[in-house]
Order: sequence, then structure tokens, then C-alpha cells
Amino acid sequence: MGKMLNVKNITVLAGEGERSKKIIDNLSLEVAQGETVVILGPNGAGKSTLGATIMGDPKLKITEGEIRFFDENITNMKVDERARLGMMMTMQNPVEVPGISTTNVIRAALNARGENLSLDKIREQISVVCKKLKTNIFFAEREINYKFSGGEKKKNEIIQALVLKPKLLILDEIDSGLDVDAADLISGTLKELQENEKTALLIITHNMRILKKLKVDKVYILKSGEIVKTGNRELLDLIEKNGYEGIKE
Repeated sequence: MGKMLNVKNITVLAGEGERSKKIIDNLSLEVAQGETVVILGPNGAGKSTLGATIMGDPKLKITEGEIRFFDENITNMKVDERARLGMMMTMQNPVEVPGISTTNVIRAALNARGENLSLDKIREQISVVCKKLKTNIFFAEREINYKFSGGEKKKNEIIQALVLKPKLLILDEIDSGLDVDAADLISGTLKELQENEKTALLIITHNMRILKKLKVDKVYILKSGEIVKTGNRELLDLIEKNGYEGIKE
């Protein structure tokens, strides 16, 4: 598997001027094509900030280091530019977007990538995905996340990911708001996406259930904006059993 994402020695600030605060400190990680990489850590460790930084959140400022995607320097690229390269992030708290349907968002994203599919063809693809997630096709015709439950919002983001088939999918607490069955269902669809498209998954989570069906290649433990431990599935099992207190830095 070739190296896809290379985050090298980045330091990240949030906020402006005197109120700016260092959230990420000299952090490096790599994600290869088709890998599942998991970011774990206690609350406030900087996990969501890390994901948002990789995706290009303009509220965050990289003061040192760089991010490369397929060896292209994307450190100063905007979110939409990164999306066109094949990056996508699902949010911990998806926002409501009244007046715009999921179908329209998917169509706009495909058009931006030069894939000018007919609306019928896009709806056909969405229908296939909705069946896999045991969700009605009309779900995608509703206004994005408007009056959705927490679980519906997460499923809506997965629908977009499964149709758009990104090269790198960053998942921020995708299992929050999901019951056990829904988490298991999404875990299975992510595995299928990975196997069929060689999509790399960067999963930020507290819970282990979303990882149930996935082969975990790397685990990074984040504390206070720094990676303090790196491992694999064995490290994951250790944390599930003992929490973070037993992790030696």
C-alpha cells in the first residue's frame, strides 16, 4: 500500500491574536492507501482538531510542519480543494442546512470533481446505498440534517461518503448517537467501501464498536495535542480493557 497522507511535525493554533492557543504540538502521522488508522485519547486531547486540521478548517492555523497528500503539499489548500483531491470528513456534530437536500450536495460534489452524472443516475446510486443502510431513499431528499435525530445525521454523512467514495475518509465520532445495530451496520459498509475502493479510513473515536468489522492497521494515542503512543489492534484491546491510565508515554 502506497503512502497517502503524511502529516509531518505540525503545530496548530486555534483562535486569533493573544487568545490563540496551541492545540497540536509537533505531531506526525502517516496513513497509507486502504489502511484503517485510529486516533484515540481522552476528552480535550485534540483529536477533533487534528481531523479538522487535516481537512483544512480555516479556523485553525498550522504554524510549523506540513501536510502532504499523495506527496502533494496541501498545507495551505482550502477545504474544497482538498475535497476535489479525494478527501472527506464526517463531523462529530453535523450542521443543519435548510433548503438543500443531500442529493443536491452529492450532485454538486460530483460535478466539482468533473463527474457530470444525471440526477436519475445519482438517485440510483443513493438508492443502493440507502438499502445497505436500511434507510428509505426519500431520506436523501430531505433538507440536510433538518429535524434529524443524532443517528439520522450520522447515517446521512455515511450515505454521502458511500456515494462519493473518497480516497481518504476522516470519521469524527461517527458512532455517537448510534445504537448497537446501526453502529454495526455502518462498520460493515465502511469495510465494504474500503475493500472495493481502497479508501483509507482515519477514525477519531472513543468507542470501539465502530471498529468491530474493520482491520485496524495503526493506533495513535493523543494526549494534550501530542502523540504519546503508537500501536495496532493489541493497543486498542489494551485501552478497551484498562482505559488510558495504563498507557505509558
